[in-house]
Amino acid sequence: MSRSIDYGNLMHRAMRGLIREVLDGIAKNGLPGAHHFFITFDTMHPDVEIADWLSDRYPDEMTIVIQHWFDNLDVGEDGFAVTLNFGDSPEPLFIPYDAIRTFVDPSVEFGLRFETQEEDDAEHEDEDDEEIAEAPMAEMAEEEAEPGKPREAEVVSLDRFRK
Repeated sequence: MSRSIDYGNLMHRAMRGLIREVLDGIAKNGLPGAHHFFITFDTMHPDVEIADWLSDRYPDEMTIVIQHWFDNLDVGEDGFAVTLNFGDSPEPLFIPYDAIRTFVDPSVEFGLRFETQEEDDAEHEDEDDEEIAEAPMAEMAEEEAEPGKPREAEVVSLDRFRK
């Protein structure tokens, strides 16, 4: 019987713990400086709680922005709850950490990307997929950059550490 250390899953748990710690600090003290977050998550994850109209509009994944207006940020052991404004209509959301696909803070060019096993298999078949998948995060970072200073978020792919 061959045993090995599952570094990929260990890294994913550690990075989700980092997200939890960051959000917990924001819940207690607010957003410092220019920090803000783009969080993309799997809307079909069984523990995600969003309004039906949002899951209908975003049947696969959704990106939320935690920046100017957010309320009731409650950080828990398995996920976080937050109320966001959608067209002058506050909507409560619950997002488990396991549902998070990307976490980006373009103000400091920091990003994390979590991949599922199916995405790993596809990545090995076509390495160009990674560039395509990272393009939307880079575009979001550029939209938030100061005029005349385009910036891209640096994305750390944890799957580089998997065997």
